[in-house]
Amino acid sequence: MANEVVLLDTWVSSFGMRVRIALAEKGIKYEYKEEDLRNKSDLLLKMNPVHKKIPVLIHNGKPVCESLIIVQYIDEVWNDSSPLLPADPYQRAQARFWADFIDAKVQSVTRRVWTTKGEEQEAAKKEYFETFKILEGELGDKPYFGGETFGFVDIALVTLYSWFYVYESFGNFSMEAEFPKIMTWVKRCMQKESVAKTLPDQKKVYGLVVDLRKKLGLD
Repeated sequence: MANEVVLLDTWVSSFGMRVRIALAEKGIKYEYKEEDLRNKSDLLLKMNPVHKKIPVLIHNGKPVCESLIIVQYIDEVWNDSSPLLPADPYQRAQARFWADFIDAKVQSVTRRVWTTKGEEQEAAKKEYFETFKILEGELGDKPYFGGETFGFVDIALVTLYSWFYVYESFGNFSMEAEFPKIMTWVKRCMQKESVAKTLPDQKKVYGLVVDLRKKLGLD
């Protein structure tokens, strides 16, 4: 059976970056379609009629939605190389727990760091710091979150590195100073071609956010 793979995405999405890293780790060739989220394509609306969001992986005409679900799907379908989830059921459950933690806690608080001001922003920063301290505790002295090899939880979190400059600039703090273990882990991840070639330049992301803040009336 032919493997026709299409990815509907947008360059700045940390969720979409997860899928691109997973595809690169597996060496899967695919067609990339950049979506304008202000003018969503008919294909996106057809393939994800429920949420109408990117990323969407279309495999042989069938859509798979939601980034972590897509990454797991990729790992299960192309299971002959570079496993992203551990084989042990307990370890798999733990990996899914931490990936879910990143989606539930990290993604929401990071947005508040750059979309709020004053007391609301200070509360967001406090929660941000608490959340990343938890992640540093889970990482410990391991090279990667899953142990010795790059995997599912690393993919879930590392894409936010492209946004770190945004958080630091508007939150007025240093990731290197506050979370040295996370930054050492980031640098290790960035040595992987799949990560380095996927993540956009931080200053490019920052430029987009500056424009967004103006539209939101924050500047």
